[in-house]
Amino acid sequence: MVVPIDSLCKADVARVGGKGANLGELTRLGVPIVPGFVVTAPAYFRFLDEAELRPRAEQLLSGLDVNDSASLDRVAAGLRLLIAGAAMPEEIAAAITAAYAELNAGAVAVRSSATAEDLADASFAGQQETYLNVEGAAEVVPAVQNCWASLFEARAIFYRASGGFGQLGVGIAVVVQRMVQSERSGVMFTVHPVTNDTTQVVIEAVYGLGEAIVSGLVSPDMYVIDKATGALIDKQVTPQEREYVRCPVASPAEDTNHWIDVDWGRRTKQKLTDEEAAQLAAIGQRLEQHFGCPQDIEWAHAGGSFYILQSRAVTTII
Repeated sequence: MVVPIDSLCKADVARVGGKGANLGELTRLGVPIVPGFVVTAPAYFRFLDEAELRPRAEQLLSGLDVNDSASLDRVAAGLRLLIAGAAMPEEIAAAITAAYAELNAGAVAVRSSATAEDLADASFAGQQETYLNVEGAAEVVPAVQNCWASLFEARAIFYRASGGFGQLGVGIAVVVQRMVQSERSGVMFTVHPVTNDTTQVVIEAVYGLGEAIVSGLVSPDMYVIDKATGALIDKQVTPQEREYVRCPVASPAEDTNHWIDVDWGRRTKQKLTDEEAAQLAAIGQRLEQHFGCPQDIEWAHAGGSFYILQSRAVTTII
């Protein structure tokens, strides 16, 4: 039900999802990732069965027209309440608690990893929930359950229906990793995301946690690197006035992250040096070569080191 990330590889998608399997593969390559574990898809299916949720979920889904947005939203909300409100089986809760204790992590990131996610021909990326700076087993266990519930966000239901995926047949795993308190973070594409130029790596970077860039609330720096030479051929530095970071003190009922002002000395500086951009681009090219297709990569920098948070296939190339 719970497995360490470093025991996994890309062949494990069916039980740990695209995110979990790819992270396991990265450890085999020696790419720096954050330690953690995965609550497997079989644990999710066991939860559905032990809580006797399948018949009730099927009843809610019966006759649903996913093109009727009002009905879709209503059914999705009902399914999420059903999943989040059910009792977590004691054995699964105990396994999560034990793995969290062994990680000795303090704050962790809890991320969904659907078994139909990050595939070469279909990406469910961003359709399920992520929880940052979750601390204590009493908070980690419900965060896992909330990730399971997010499998039934309205757009995820619609996407599965459009792609011919069964609503209750798609499993979901949950990745739990030590939280990197990112000083800088961002995304990297090993193909230009606008021009589809396969000879370039494009890196976007912001101060603070990566949720700021993923949510689109902060405009990032952009660095373009030529694959053949490793040279930085273009960069756009965007001043950043605020960054998303962990709160110094937060109760479980409060948001554990908040926005703060970026100090004046950093606001207009480029987030990455030219050398750091080239270093990241080299990692990106290595991942592209290994996986055999262009990659969409999330990265973070903390304590003087880069970490790769996830790598998945780019599915939007025309």
